[in-house]
Amino acid sequence: MLALIEPHAFNKTLKIPPSKSHTIRRLLMAALTDGVSHITKPLVSADTQSCIAACRAIGAEIIEEHNNNSCENIWTVRGNRKNAGAVQHCIDAGNSGTTLFFAIAAAALFSQPITFTGDRQNAGRSAGPLLDALAGLGVNVSSRDGCIPITVCGPWKGGRITLPCPTSQYLSALLLAAPLAPEGTVTEVDVPLLNEKPYITMTLAYLKSQGLFGDESDNSKIISNADYSYFRIQGGNTYTPLNDHVPGDFSSAVFPAAAAVLSGGKAVLSGLDPNDTQGDKIFFEYISQMGCEVQWENKNADWQVTVSRANPLRGGIFDLNDTPDLIPIMAVLGAFAKGETILTNAAHARIKETDRIAVMAEELRKLFGGVNNFRCGEKPDGLILQGVGTEPAAANAGSITLDGRGDHRVTMAMACAALGMPAGTKVIISGAEAADISYPGFWEMIEECF
Repeated sequence: MLALIEPHAFNKTLKIPPSKSHTIRRLLMAALTDGVSHITKPLVSADTQSCIAACRAIGAEIIEEHNNNSCENIWTVRGNRKNAGAVQHCIDAGNSGTTLFFAIAAAALFSQPITFTGDRQNAGRSAGPLLDALAGLGVNVSSRDGCIPITVCGPWKGGRITLPCPTSQYLSALLLAAPLAPEGTVTEVDVPLLNEKPYITMTLAYLKSQGLFGDESDNSKIISNADYSYFRIQGGNTYTPLNDHVPGDFSSAVFPAAAAVLSGGKAVLSGLDPNDTQGDKIFFEYISQMGCEVQWENKNADWQVTVSRANPLRGGIFDLNDTPDLIPIMAVLGAFAKGETILTNAAHARIKETDRIAVMAEELRKLFGGVNNFRCGEKPDGLILQGVGTEPAAANAGSITLDGRGDHRVTMAMACAALGMPAGTKVIISGAEAADISYPGFWEMIEECF
C-alpha cells in the first residue's frame, strides 16, 4: 500500500494507543495461569493478534470483546498451565519478534514438540542465544541456524547457563517462563551482555507483582544482581490472573509528538504515565534537549503531555542502548536539526525488523538528496547526521518516493519527516500497511492520501 503525504501543520489532541510491550506480557502470563484474567484496554494490532494466536496455540481460551459504551476493548483469557493436551504443534508468530521469543521459552514448559514459524522479517531474526540457553537447561531444540522454523520440546530441567542478550527479549522470555518450570527446578542465568535494560525492568515489575521476587536469603523465589548480570529462579511457581488496564505506549507516542515539532504544530497526548517502566519515555527528555517545549500535567489521575516547538531543533549526542526503537524517529529529528546529531551505542538496532541504521541512512539521503549541507553517515552502532535545519526552505522539494521496508517504525518515522518538508512537496511511502503492526489508525491521524 502506498501513502501520499503533503506537508501540513500537525495540531492534534490524542489518546495514545495502549502499549504493545505491556499487552504481550500480560497476554502470555495470563495464558500460563490456571485462572481467568481480564485484560482491559489492550493494544489491538497485528503484533498482538499474533500473540493471541500463539496463546491459543498453547491452549489458552481468549474472548475478544469491545464495550461500545466505554469504547474499551476487553480480553478474557482462561489460562492453560496444566492442560498440556490442548497444545497445538505449530505456532505462527507472524511479524512479532516479541511473541516469537516469549512463546519459544513458554513452549519449553510443555513435554511435546512445538514448531514456530513466522513471516519473512521474523525469518531473519535469530533466536540462537535463547535456544542455546534452553538447550543448556535440558530442553530439546532444533532450528535453521537459530532461525525459524524452530522446534522446542520440554521438559525444563534447570541448571546454570550463560545468556548474552543483544536483544532484551531473550532474557525477558526466560524470566517469564523459568518460574513455571517443574517444582524443585532451579534456573541460574549469567548475563554478560544486556541491551534494552528498561524492558527487563518492565518484566521484573510483573514478576514482583506476582510476589515472586525475593532476596538472597529467600531461595524459594527470584533473586538478581542490581545490574541484571545474574538471576536465580526457583521453579514450581504459578501465576495468578491479571486484571488491570494496559497503559499507553510511549513507543507509539513518539510519532505524533515528532509530527508536531517537525511541522511546527502542537500535540496534546493523553494516556501516558511518566512513571511507567517503558524506556522510550526518555524520548520526551531528548526532544526537550533539542529545544522543544514539553509540559506534563496530571489531570484527574490522567497524565497529559503537550509538545510544541517555538525555536529550531538543535542537534546533540544521544546514547540509545536502552531504547534502540527510537533510532528511526531520532534520525529524522537529527536530519531536521541545526548542527550535528550523533546517535550511538545502538548496534542492536540492526537486528530489528530491518537494519534500521542502514535503512534510515538510505531513506534520509533520498529525502534530502538535493540539500548540500545534509550529511548522514553510518557508524557500526548508530548514525552521525548533519541536519538541514527546521526551516522548510532549507529542505528538498518536489515529489519523493520512500520505502518503508515493511518496518512499522521506519514507515511512521518517514511519515513524520514528510510533514516537515516545504509546501508543495509530495512524499510517497511504500509499505504503508506496516504501521498497523503497532499503531492502528496511524494514517488517519496523519491525514494522508492513498
